[in-house]
Amino acid sequence: MSLLQRTILPGVVCLIVANAVFAQGGGKAEPKRVEFAKGSSSSKLTGSLSNSQEMEYVFSAKKGQTVVIKMSNTGLFDYRVFNPEVEFETEFDSSPTSTFELPESGEYFLFIRKKMVSRPRTARFALTISIK
Repeated sequence: MSLLQRTILPGVVCLIVANAVFAQGGGKAEPKRVEFAKGSSSSKLTGSLSNSQEMEYVFSAKKGQTVVIKMSNTGLFDYRVFNPEVEFETEFDSSPTSTFELPESGEYFLFIRKKMVSRPRTARFALTISIK
C-alpha cells in the first residue's frame, strides 16, 4: 500500500462514518403528535424539561375552532402556538389559561419551554389542550 493510500483512505473512511452518524442524530427531533381519545376534545400533555429546554407538539385543527390551553405550573413553564404557513403565532405565554381562535385549517405547533430559574433546574409540566 502506498503512502498516499495509507493517509487518504483512513480520512475518507472517517468522513463517511461521520456523515452517517450526523445524518441519523444531528437534526431536531420530530414533534410529538397530540392525541385525542375517541369522543374527547381535550388532551393532557406531560413531561419533564430542564432550564431552557423545549418540547414540541403538533396538532391538526380547522379554521374557526377555538383552542384552550391550561398550564398548571406557569411559574416554571411557558408555551406558544404557531403555524408558519398561515402566519399565526402567539407569544410565549405564562398565563394559567389561554384561549384563541384559529385563522385557518392545518397543522399547528405547540412549544412548551422550561423557564431559566436557579431552582429547580428540571421540573415536570402538565398542560391540557382543548379544541372545540
